[in-house]
Amino acid sequence: MAETPTAPAKLRIDKWLWHARFFKTRGLSAKQVSGGHVRINSQKTLKPAHGVTFGDVLTFAQGDNIRVVKILALGERRGPAPEAQSLYEDLTPPREERLPEPARTGPRPTKKDRRDIAAFKDEGS
Repeated sequence: MAETPTAPAKLRIDKWLWHARFFKTRGLSAKQVSGGHVRINSQKTLKPAHGVTFGDVLTFAQGDNIRVVKILALGERRGPAPEAQSLYEDLTPPREERLPEPARTGPRPTKKDRRDIAAFKDEGS
């Protein structure tokens, strides 16, 4: 019998995202992929069964962040977090820090304070 050349190992994208702990359930990862929110090597994919392999770069939304990760390993199970973090290299650029909202300096104005403010504004016009 002739040996067939071994094809590169592949894993479903929804399963890999779940193994790498980007999504809590496999159903959520499949919904993200089928919704068109995941790109593999800058190509949009709509099929959760699309195969990924070593070296593929994934771009997807996770909460408020856009994540860019390079696949280093496929993984055989959904293990603990340190094991999941060894499956990928995070290429996401550092996020810009948002400026905090200015804090109020005092309590909320009372009804009398609001009347005084309104009267002051009316005098100026």
